[in-house]
Amino acid sequence: MKPFCFADGQIIPTEKAIIHPMDLSFIRGYGIFDFFRTVNFQALFLDNYLDRFLASAEKTFLPLEYSRAELKAVIQELIEKNHLKEGGIRMVLSGGISPNHFSPAKGKLFIFAESLIFPAQEKYEKGIKLLSLEYVRPIAEIKTTNYALAVWDSMRWKDADAEDVLYHLNGHVSESSRSNFFIVKDGVISTPDAHILKGITRKHIIELAGDVKIRPISMQEVLNADEAFITSTTKVLLPVTQIDEHKIGNGKPGQVSLGLLDKFKALEKGICY
Repeated sequence: MKPFCFADGQIIPTEKAIIHPMDLSFIRGYGIFDFFRTVNFQALFLDNYLDRFLASAEKTFLPLEYSRAELKAVIQELIEKNHLKEGGIRMVLSGGISPNHFSPAKGKLFIFAESLIFPAQEKYEKGIKLLSLEYVRPIAEIKTTNYALAVWDSMRWKDADAEDVLYHLNGHVSESSRSNFFIVKDGVISTPDAHILKGITRKHIIELAGDVKIRPISMQEVLNADEAFITSTTKVLLPVTQIDEHKIGNGKPGQVSLGLLDKFKALEKGICY
């Protein structure tokens, strides 16, 4: 965590940021957040992330007293004050202190600046393994702070040499715990259409690919895919070469996946340099 954050309406030393222990974020796990990267001192795709954060606040009935312009000004000041050339910005809106300890209330807005570590290069070169998990995130279209199941389940990932999970229910897949999911079959790219967070990296990968099928995807299709990959802010695009003990395609990152990763890097460079 970087030295300065935004809390209580001002930029303060990060260690001085506080929240009441009866806030719904603590006692009910109710709150929202968003996270984006800075590249060359610029917030990457900032308007897209603010669109989602503002929509999440509205959908979760959490008052947000800052305009888009005010949020942008705070974020830019934090980037400069923390000298955050390459890093991350985390916005958190808590559930608030509720009179009945249950209903959404007026929460606190925090904006933190963070260091960022990308996955090891080896994972891009060899691909990663996901573990299947029967689950659908509640209100998946909103980026809530409720990651309880994934945090609990993550204790088994290391032993299984897995990067993350792939959620599925009733025979259809949705997403990873912190990423969107894609498959490639016969050159056609597909991604799930339901029970997902509409990721910002997902959005730009779809635009770069040009013809992505957004539709229900069965687990059997995943296992028969030529390629698979996940996308997220912090991973960008990671090839998936194994689900449980099943090899995807030839067990190596595919040309479609790697080509899209190169296109995304070129897009990022064109925006921020």
